[in-house]
Amino acid sequence: MTESDIGDTLAPKSEQLDAVDLADGPRVFTITECRTTKGQEQPTTIRFAEFPRPWKPGKNQRRVLAFCWGGKGALYVGRRVELYCDMNVLYAGEKVGGIRIRALSHIDGPMDAPIIPTRGKGGTWHVEPLSEAAAPAAKPTEPTPQQVAECTDVDELRNLYRAARTDETKALIKDRVAALEADRRLVPEGVLPIEGGAA
Repeated sequence: MTESDIGDTLAPKSEQLDAVDLADGPRVFTITECRTTKGQEQPTTIRFAEFPRPWKPGKNQRRVLAFCWGGKGALYVGRRVELYCDMNVLYAGEKVGGIRIRALSHIDGPMDAPIIPTRGKGGTWHVEPLSEAAAPAAKPTEPTPQQVAECTDVDELRNLYRAARTDETKALIKDRVAALEADRRLVPEGVLPIEGGAA
């Protein structure tokens, strides 16, 4: 039986970053992708280097990003955002908590972005500049399915396997290695770099 920390058992069964993921305090994330698809309830998906699940900001937080950084999400890659859990966020009259922006890189000073906190009423959201000195050391990154699918280097797949924390990701990597072996492009015949569930 393998021992693990109790915190490993508390991750929500969700496909995105949730407010509860920030319950221990604010975290700084580095953006690796920002994609917007019109017509969806949560149209913007932002992926981070330090976290396996994407952040899907609500409309007001998208307003903050657009005001501070402009509306072109492709320019957000490499920039950093500090997020925190605001337990005062209401849904259906109940306090459920929500993800809020505290600070951003690539701004010259404090900014107050216009938002609409309640229907028909205006307001602003205060954002502090995120200095380079404030950036914490990056935590190990969970490989994304896209990274695995696009990787054609067996040594890099080994590194991704070592970084993987979930059985699902490890299985994807093993399948990718098997596919490369079948193609006879990178792996000599009969050699499988990852065997028996270990790199």
